[in-house]
Amino acid sequence: MSFQGSLSLPSMSATCAFVFFSFTLFFSFFSFLLFITRMKPWCNCLLCKSYLTLSWARKFTNLCDWYTHLLRKSPSGTIHMHVLGNTITSNPDNVEYILKTNFHNYPKGKPFSAILGDLLGKGIFNVDGDSWRFQRKMASLELGSVAIRSYAMELVNEEIHSRLLPIAVSTARGEMNKEKVLDLQDILRRFSFDNICKISFGLDPGCLLPSLPVSDLADAFDLASKLSAERAMTSSPCVWQAKRLLGIGSEKRLKEAIKVVNDVADGMIKQRREMGFNSRNDLLSRFMGSVDDDAYLRDIVVSFLLAGRDTIASALTGFFSLLSKSPEVEARIREEVGPGPEPPTFEQIREMHYLNGAVHESMRLFPPIQFDSKFAKEDDVLPDGTFVRKGSRVTYHPYAMGRMENIWGPDCLQFRPERWLRDGVFVPPCPFKYPVFQAGVRVCLGKDLALTEMKSVVVALIRRFDIRVVEPDQELRFAPGLTATLRGGLPVRVFERVK
Repeated sequence: MSFQGSLSLPSMSATCAFVFFSFTLFFSFFSFLLFITRMKPWCNCLLCKSYLTLSWARKFTNLCDWYTHLLRKSPSGTIHMHVLGNTITSNPDNVEYILKTNFHNYPKGKPFSAILGDLLGKGIFNVDGDSWRFQRKMASLELGSVAIRSYAMELVNEEIHSRLLPIAVSTARGEMNKEKVLDLQDILRRFSFDNICKISFGLDPGCLLPSLPVSDLADAFDLASKLSAERAMTSSPCVWQAKRLLGIGSEKRLKEAIKVVNDVADGMIKQRREMGFNSRNDLLSRFMGSVDDDAYLRDIVVSFLLAGRDTIASALTGFFSLLSKSPEVEARIREEVGPGPEPPTFEQIREMHYLNGAVHESMRLFPPIQFDSKFAKEDDVLPDGTFVRKGSRVTYHPYAMGRMENIWGPDCLQFRPERWLRDGVFVPPCPFKYPVFQAGVRVCLGKDLALTEMKSVVVALIRRFDIRVVEPDQELRFAPGLTATLRGGLPVRVFERVK
């Protein structure tokens, strides 16, 4: 009797496993069919056909350029991509309505939270409601403090003068390679990662040391960001969800990468708890006084890591790609910033109006975040008359908006910092026609810090070097990701200026 019982146990386990696996497959298949039904893949409209067959790629280098073309042709500045269940707009009135007037109807939404949930958890960029309000209030108090701003400025200037400038000097003198070429995008990503890790964790990964070492943390973070973004590009969320359930393919690699990031964050939190945090100025230490849940604290700080790393590197890459082809702009910036080895102060940077205009102008043409999406909680109608169905995706497109004649005039494709000046003084843009830092209730809290860091880098490099893109006439090609990243980087030649 006991012998028969012992035989039946493995059999029951196998049966239960088979039933569970069969149910999972059936549920996934049913969900996939439901998703396909809502997506309407049989849509015969020209836009959906072009998207599904990739025929748009015959005329356009990047998907964002195709969207720009479509939005430019649309009388309302809004298009429907039925196959994606997505309404895409470049209309400033719609942007204001989504981000301000009817903000509560357009949260990030569960589909977005699911895509980035494993990486960002319950961090500020992946939540809505009370959790978002709590983190935003806490971040607003810290990022607006004089202590944090001074601390961040000190770290940025140290990284510029001890690492970034020596790398540029070595390149200009042919010590890195005889061609005096470096991948500026890679250098700026290393620079930004060092800075944001110091500001967020009080940790120095040393990515911009002279040997340009491989950083396990930086590589894991890059891979986790890339694979998380690729989730949004799958034909159905069921695809990545099934791979995640089975622990295979890209989802297995994503899990491994996130573990590396989380292990470092958890280690830093544990160390700080043991050693004390009251006397430190990094964000982790500052937030510890308000957050007792270490997993929640990790999610918050990792979110800031994402925000401060790729966006600044992307914006600076776009800036130098434009400046390389605009010697008259370069000359005017040099005239404004003046000579001298000393880093500029907050007050001096604030008075550099032409530089401020040039930085904003470069992000108009090459915003770090090319588009941003929300999900409608209820049926709605946008100001231009577009009907939005409950649960559908609504996307505003800063990249396309920066290229619209009806917003910026007939010279919208030109890099012209003067458009931001009135009698030589910088005039802030309307945030709803320039939503590079979002706008309304969700406007970026780190905007001022980011702009200051960017301008500090520009001043330091432009005083001492001429930076020229190796192939200036080659059209920029973007890689899929959460931020605008160039395929193949940005190879530049660096020339030291004669003093």
